This record gives sequence, C-alpha cells and structure tokens, in this order.
Amino acid sequence: MLLKQLKGLPVTGGKDCEAVTKTPTAGEIFTVGQGISVTALHTPCHTQDSISYLFEDGNDRAVFTGDTLFIGGCGRFFEGTPAEMHEALNVTLASLPDDTKVYPGHEYTKANVKFAASVLDSEPVKKLQAFAESNKETQGKFTIGDEKLHNVFMRPQDPLIQKATGETDPVGIMGKLREMKNNFK
Repeated sequence: MLLKQLKGLPVTGGKDCEAVTKTPTAGEIFTVGQGISVTALHTPCHTQDSISYLFEDGNDRAVFTGDTLFIGGCGRFFEGTPAEMHEALNVTLASLPDDTKVYPGHEYTKANVKFAASVLDSEPVKKLQAFAESNKETQGKFTIGDEKLHNVFMRPQDPLIQKATGETDPVGIMGKLREMKNNFK
C-alpha cells in the first residue's frame, strides 16, 4: 500500500474514510501542486462525511463529486435525507459556475439517462442519451450548467418533473425522484 511506503503523507478526506489525517471544514480552501486552489464542499447524504472538491486553476474549474452528483443522476441516500440531497445538489453544487466540469466517482450515465428520459422528455436529456450511447465514459465531458439542464434531480422547478412526481415542494420532489429511480427497471 502506498501509504505504508510514504509514512507521514497527509491524507485529506471525509472523517470516516480510512487513513484520513485531515478533514477540511465546509468551504475550506487549500492549495495543491503549482497553485491549484481546492475548495471543500460538504455534500452529505449518500454518506454523512461526503465532501465534493472544487479545483480551480486560472479560469479552469472542475468539481469531483464522489457519490453525490453523477452525470444525469445522484447517489442513493444511504445515510441522508431528501432535504440533504436537495441542499447538496440544488444549493451547494448548483451555485458553482456553469462552466465547472463534473467528475463523479462512478460512470452510471447510461442508467441515469434511461431513468431521466422516463421522467423528462427534453432536448437536453435526448442529447445526453445520444452521447452516453456512443461514448463509454462521460466524466469531465459535462458541466454544472449541463447538469442543470438534463439532470432531473437538479430540476425541481420544472413543471414536467413536478407532474411526474406529483410533488411541488423541492424536497418532496427529491424524495419521490429517488424512490422512482430506486424502483426503475
């Protein structure tokens, strides 16, 4: 294991992760490499210690979202609530600049867009579906701005999403969408 070879190497991550030596506070900024700024964004729900990391290098931005935000979807609520996921997606991550590239922890786009298409018949969802069908990986190919257009979990204000869920409250919509996705085949 690399950590055994590099004793004393600091490991930054969620407090419950193995070998972590530092858990950044929400909004804490630190630097890696040659001046790359990293902001810790606490995004609890999938797990309570989930942290997304915003990397900024000049005008380039990327967010590493772990199991919180996937391309066209979101993580299961293993330790959290619909209110926490709504906050993580539609407040914390949605507040990032639209040109921020998204790097999720897993490649679930094909399954996510299949579900999204069952809920929202829109041009952005169709474009994502076409991309997912012709590309094996989607990490870094889409932005926060794209997610606001094709990710049904980030569109609680959309009347079609409200109709599909039978809900108008954003937290109620989040809970219903997750329930629908969990049961989707």
